[in-house]
Amino acid sequence: MEVKVRKEKFVPFVAMVIMEACTIALTILAKTALTGGMSPFVFVVYTNAFGSILLLPFSFFFHRNDRTEESIFTWPLLVRVFFLGFTGIFLFQNLAFVGLSFSSPIVVCAMGLLIPSFSFFLNLILGRSKLDWRNMSTRAKVVGAMISLSGAFVEELYKGPFIRPASSASPTRLLKSIPKLLVYYTIPDNWFLGCIFLAAAFFSVSLFNVIQIGTVKKYPQVMKVASFYSIVGTIQCIIFSLFMEKDLSAWKIEPNFDLFLIIATGIFGNVIRPSIQVKCTQMKGPTYVPLFKPFGILWATVFGTSFFVNSLHYGSVLGAAMGGVGYYSVSWGQLKETEEKQNPIEERKPIKNSHYHEEDENKVPLLTNDQEESPV
Repeated sequence: MEVKVRKEKFVPFVAMVIMEACTIALTILAKTALTGGMSPFVFVVYTNAFGSILLLPFSFFFHRNDRTEESIFTWPLLVRVFFLGFTGIFLFQNLAFVGLSFSSPIVVCAMGLLIPSFSFFLNLILGRSKLDWRNMSTRAKVVGAMISLSGAFVEELYKGPFIRPASSASPTRLLKSIPKLLVYYTIPDNWFLGCIFLAAAFFSVSLFNVIQIGTVKKYPQVMKVASFYSIVGTIQCIIFSLFMEKDLSAWKIEPNFDLFLIIATGIFGNVIRPSIQVKCTQMKGPTYVPLFKPFGILWATVFGTSFFVNSLHYGSVLGAAMGGVGYYSVSWGQLKETEEKQNPIEERKPIKNSHYHEEDENKVPLLTNDQEESPV
């Protein structure tokens, strides 16, 4: 019995840490492919097309023992599926990969930490929540959102020196032997623009989360929902990419590193990661998976300083660290609010009454990313 309890605690933790490591590794490889000349629009189309083909039959297998009276082929749910594909696939992935081509993987991590802050502000704008300064959860969210936004500004406006300059001891022989595989450390001229694209991408994830919460309540078979909005989003990406990328040679993929990356990203981002996230959520609750999002900063820093030179700036790590503090502050505010709702008398005695009502705003998208998460 004790071994089973330990396994239930240990396995989800290890699984989520490994998921974040794999996400960052694929992000670095994607940056490498984009730096090598692959079109971000072509990459998005191919990865989602391949992933959707795998996800559709897998979703039925995943829910083979589940039964629901509601059909997904109803007008309200189809409308929701359309907008889930639009925000979670089309907007998010096109903006994210264009932003990645202009910046670096750790910037992707830092901007991803803005999701709960964006969700908090979005709920305020939509009138789904109110500010009650007597409420500890509200103060935590506001302070956390301010810290996260400050970290994002540091990320955009301050680079600082390299953490590991080219003159330091490094595996230069390895880098010279495979110069086209590990080249994401080249700093582009459009760094600020890349940060803007990434911020917009993760704002679309916040919109996605709002739609997804209501959709899952109506149709709880989440992997089937994911498979259908993945198909819809892929179709939207194809139409858009054919307009953006008119060079036919850009659509030709040779059986090389680029093809491997497309296959790996499609399998991991559309099948492996969402299924593990769903299982961990079922085992540990809806707030468990989002708590591992800042681990991406650790992995990006480890990979960047271990295998690359001229890859990380002090400003990037500082901004990402600030974003992590803000992320956990907002998350703590959400957990505190949940406790207050579950124990209204005990929790609200010192602060009297609170009129704060809000859905759980930090749920990770089932597909990239990273979910949380995103494939990026």
